Amino acid sequence: MSVEKLFYRPNEAAIALGISRTAVFRLIKTGELQSIKREGYRLLPAWALRDYARALEAEAGLTHREVA
Repeated sequence: MSVEKLFYRPNEAAIALGISRTAVFRLIKTGELQSIKREGYRLLPAWALRDYARALEAEAGLTHREVA
């Protein structure tokens, strides 16, 4: 049984987005990527990663097309 992740650590988010960990922290600092800081650790909600990816696609003029 597979469980969908709800939150990612910064290094996991970097891997999922295909960018560096430093880039993840830069995006958090600029507000482009939302995160939660709690008791000394940082988590990024899965929806924040999806929202960021969609924003990049929209900025590039890409649209998602269903394959028939």
